[in-house]
Parts: sequence; structure tokens; C-alpha cells
Amino acid sequence: MKVVMIHGQSHKGSTYHIAEMIAEKLKGEITEFFLPKDFDEFCVGCANCFEKSEMLCPHYEQLKPITEAIDQADVMILASPVYVYHVTGAMKAFLDHYGYRWMVHRPEESMFAKQAVCISTAAGRGMKSTNRDMADSTFFWGVAKTYKYGVAVAAVSWDNVKPELKKRIDKKTTAIANRIKKNVGYIKPGIKTKAFFHIVRLMQKNGWNEADINYWDEKGWTEKKRPWKMKTAGLDKYR
Repeated sequence: MKVVMIHGQSHKGSTYHIAEMIAEKLKGEITEFFLPKDFDEFCVGCANCFEKSEMLCPHYEQLKPITEAIDQADVMILASPVYVYHVTGAMKAFLDHYGYRWMVHRPEESMFAKQAVCISTAAGRGMKSTNRDMADSTFFWGVAKTYKYGVAVAAVSWDNVKPELKKRIDKKTTAIANRIKKNVGYIKPGIKTKAFFHIVRLMQKNGWNEADINYWDEKGWTEKKRPWKMKTAGLDKYR
């Protein structure tokens, strides 16, 4: 199993430690990136990725190692502490660069056989909206299953989190990891993803963006082919 972790900050606090707990329990090959250290650019709104090709993005080469790691992974872990009830600016800037991969444009086929985990922590509140920021992207990317875990740690450092809370976190992360391991190679998108895909499929038959239309036609998705009907065991099809 391959796991890619995207940390929305470089500080190794509570969010980092919880993400690491899940990754270690998955017992896979782990690749991790820290934002903004590993990617620090803002989308400039040139629209080249939408209208022509993502390769024309001015930040394409810098983002490429992360993109390749995501595409090769079985599981993605997106982790961000709560910043004013939302993800960090670095995480938001990172996710902005993948708008072209949303289902309304050109979703990556392998996403429909992947699982993702969105993790957030705060001293008090805001985990729900922060996880939703990340889960919006995983859904519209076509990820088959996304788990969300937010924790109010009542502390500003992992060392100050109470032992009894750490025990509950350990129990919860074990449960999430076990569910992921059970589903690897067998997961398929739920009805909500399939329904949205179908709506977009109808739109793409008479689309307005040539790059998107050509992509969907080449995949055969405007006809009878579906990305989730391919064999997913081990994701070997996508490697």
C-alpha cells in the first residue's frame, strides 16, 4: 500500500502527530510533503489549466513531484490545523492548483479507486469546516471514499494534550486505519459521486471547453465506459 501525506503546515503539532498515527498504522510505503516548504505558490488565475493544459501552469514543474505521488498512492492523507475556521493558506493554495482535476473538467481516472483522510485539529472549534475545505476537493476529484477526523485538543502543542485524549485519538485512528486497509483494492465510489459524474457526463456531450470535451471523449466516459468499472485490486491498473 502506498500512502501520500500532505501537511498544511511545516510545524509538527497535534495535526501532524495524528496524521502520522494513521499513516503508521496503515503499514505502507509513506511519502510526505510539507506546505509551504515543498510547494509555496499561489494560483495566478491564468486559466491555462482549464482551457488548454495543466502543463502550461507556471507552477507545473514545482508541483509535479506531489502530483505524481498522489497519482501513485492508494491512500491520501490531507492534514491541516484550523486557521480561522478553515485550512491553512498553504493548503488552500495547494488545492487551488488542482481545479482542473475536478469532475467538471478532467478528473484523474485513478482517483475513483482511492481513499482519502482529512484531518484537522484546533484548541477549540472549526474542525468541521476545515475538513470540509479538504473533503470538497477529494469529492470533486472523484476519490471513492473520504474519511474526516477532527479533534479539539484543548492545547497549542502535542505535548500538552491530555493523556486520556491521546488514548481516544489512538483508538479512533486505529479504527480509521483498519477500515482503510479492509477497503484497499475493493473500494468504489458511492452513489453521490456516481450521480455527479453522470450529470457532468451529460454536460460534456455538448461541452463548452474543448480540452475537457476531448478528454472525456478519449476516456470513453461520454459513452459507456466508467472509471470505477475497471479492476481496482492493488490499483495495478494505474501504475
